Amino acid sequence: MAVVAALHKRLFALRQGAAVRRNGARLAAIAFGLLLSGLLGLATSSTASAQGFTYNPRPPKPVTQRPANDGQMLVQANEVDYDYNNSRVSAVGNVQLFYNGTSVEADKVIYDQKTKRLHAEGNIRMTDVDGKITYANVLDLSDDYRDGFVDSLHVDTADATHMAATRADRSSGNYTVFENGVYTACAPCKDDPRKPPLWQVKGMRIIHDQIDKMLYFENAQLEFFGVPMAYLPYFSTPDPTVKRKSGFLMPAYSTNSTYGFGIETPYYWAIAPDYDATFTPRFTTDQGVLLQGEFRQRLMDGAYQIRAYGIDQLDQGAFAGQAGDRQFRGGIETKGEFALNDKWVWGWEGIALTDYMVLSDYRLSAYRDQFNSFLALPTEAPSQLYLTGIGNRSYFDARTIYYLSLSGNQSQVPVVWPVIDYANVINHPVLGGEVSYKTNFVNLTRDSGVFDAINPAAAAAGACLNATADTAQSITRQNCLLRGMPGTYTRFSGEVDWRRSFTDSAGEIWTPFASLRADAINADISNQPGVSSFLPTGDTQALRVMPTIGLEYRYPFINVQPWGSTTIEPIAQVIIRPNETYAGKLPNEDSQSMTFDTSNLFSVDKFSGYDRVEGGGRANAGVQATTQFDRGGTVTAVFGQSYQLFGLNSYAVQDVTNTGVDSGLQTPKSDYVASLSYSPNRTYTIATRARFDQATGEVERFEAEAKANFDRWSVSVLYGDYAAQPDIGYLTRREGVLVSGSVKLATNWVATGAARWDLVANQINQYVVGAGYVDDCFVLAANYITSYSYATTTSPPILGHGFMFTLGLRTIATTSN
Repeated sequence: MAVVAALHKRLFALRQGAAVRRNGARLAAIAFGLLLSGLLGLATSSTASAQGFTYNPRPPKPVTQRPANDGQMLVQANEVDYDYNNSRVSAVGNVQLFYNGTSVEADKVIYDQKTKRLHAEGNIRMTDVDGKITYANVLDLSDDYRDGFVDSLHVDTADATHMAATRADRSSGNYTVFENGVYTACAPCKDDPRKPPLWQVKGMRIIHDQIDKMLYFENAQLEFFGVPMAYLPYFSTPDPTVKRKSGFLMPAYSTNSTYGFGIETPYYWAIAPDYDATFTPRFTTDQGVLLQGEFRQRLMDGAYQIRAYGIDQLDQGAFAGQAGDRQFRGGIETKGEFALNDKWVWGWEGIALTDYMVLSDYRLSAYRDQFNSFLALPTEAPSQLYLTGIGNRSYFDARTIYYLSLSGNQSQVPVVWPVIDYANVINHPVLGGEVSYKTNFVNLTRDSGVFDAINPAAAAAGACLNATADTAQSITRQNCLLRGMPGTYTRFSGEVDWRRSFTDSAGEIWTPFASLRADAINADISNQPGVSSFLPTGDTQALRVMPTIGLEYRYPFINVQPWGSTTIEPIAQVIIRPNETYAGKLPNEDSQSMTFDTSNLFSVDKFSGYDRVEGGGRANAGVQATTQFDRGGTVTAVFGQSYQLFGLNSYAVQDVTNTGVDSGLQTPKSDYVASLSYSPNRTYTIATRARFDQATGEVERFEAEAKANFDRWSVSVLYGDYAAQPDIGYLTRREGVLVSGSVKLATNWVATGAARWDLVANQINQYVVGAGYVDDCFVLAANYITSYSYATTTSPPILGHGFMFTLGLRTIATTSN
């Protein structure tokens, strides 16, 4: 029969009723206390990752609504016996106790009021409100939960960790000792639950200190598939209730030609709930000890961190003739971000180094993991202070930036004081159309001019270097580009745009638009050798105004068939505006990138920045076709051309960087641009982009990319073919293929790889291969990268390589070397 709490009250009303209810609550309190959060578990879960290898995702834990602590308990059993003489209450047969979300099931439960102990035996199963399930054969505890034991213990936690022990003894209300304990974060084998998990840690004794919230393992061994692989006489880790705990982290080792063999063992210091630090000394065989430390703090409205490193080199002669030829080397980095409110944030990042080579020589910061920089390592490290605001229809960003050169060319890198952007879309129509405006302000300084050779003879002779003896004759427009001007450059730009669309009765779409842009420029250019060949030195002021009116026309034709629909849309633009004033006579710092393709065919201004502005009358015409299949799949094609109608063609003007001269827009009739993409389903994607010479039809630029993603493998192939553009610094034709892919070899085995093949030099100049085992509790990954660099086309390639090994045990540790 079932006996509930209300029946208890009626039966015990004649004798000791109040006492039994009170001790019944103690009985439930013990059950509730036996959540074993103080008995079980290991370190907080960590995520291992290396080149895409991460633990397989597990379903999110459901949110559990905790019941109110009303002190009521429900008891169900086949039989409840009350021994009044011995003051015992026994529940026998399918016993179930429910108290504040916690349930205890057993064959028999006895509570002794005299000794104040709870004894349960037989198929014990306890489930707490967080989903933790505890199994045992015998359980015996005092009602204040200070002393007791559990035999044949097995626990499954909500975060999929598992622990077992032959016996667990608790004493002094703080210490719990597990005899012959076993811990793992791997799920049991579905086909054979008795089979050993992928990995597990066995300890002759596992001691849990509830006050310090630590687990101590004695005579522990790490097993893989039941086979011992490592023996640890002693180690410790925080219990699962701890998110942060001071202690040593997993060691890591590295090798490098600059410092030899290195090993580092990080120490994590949880100073306070809101801040902590990590100290990571690296002991090297050739250069001594590299000290590293990082401090982090989280505040109410943001967080910041500071990282410092330094070494007193034992053999500075190993860097003779290089930037690292000094006794002490090091640096400091910091970054932080804080919210002013829900729309505004401010922050910073900064770096200072003793020399620009310390990061690469000791594999620090961005150079630590070269696999994340497969194509190119950084050449500058920015330090900046910024303020950013985002509204419903507006955007503001202001920042000042100092770029630290990592290649030793600090005098050629600008300092930005500052750059400010603001954009807004007015929330109500003007003349029936949408009005928006944007502004940009920039002020920058540079100590030395930056030149780049544009013909093979000048490149071979070093004619465009500031150190060239005959600079007055060698640094000319025929030989060089001026990539960056020396001196101070200030510009303020503002632009207002209006646009409105009409659709007539025939389905034609007419969109008139108008804009007005103004630029106020001040340039104080240093009179360094060769600079006067490109720009007037000294102070220059200019006011540039560009009014624009235009009309865009679209007429979509739709054809619906049983298999799908096709939309063909002719598009035409006519743009009327005056010539670009000061064309080619002002510095160009932010408009040096110019790629003409279908993505900007219908852009009113095709320059990438503010320093150049497109002028003159122009027409853009093309056609866009889109086919959508009913069974899935889309084909999109675009083809078009741009025409200079009247006035000065801005793209034919030679400025200090020759931007636009080789873009395909420099002739009255531009090159043809085309693109074609096909995506039959979510598995395949194919896209091509091309630019053809308008006179000869020759391919000036061609890119083709194909991607495929299946359940077990994925592959991506990118092919590029670019004609030589000597006027902008590309002296030879460029052609290459970049291939990357991954394949799931088995249920948990993954292989990845990528390679870049230079077809002109007929050399593979970069490749990376990797393989790894991945499941929900274990990661084992290895990656190898090789990079070839060529000083000249005739000299042998210079080989660089790296290797990374990653081992991750979920909730225990992750290490990468």
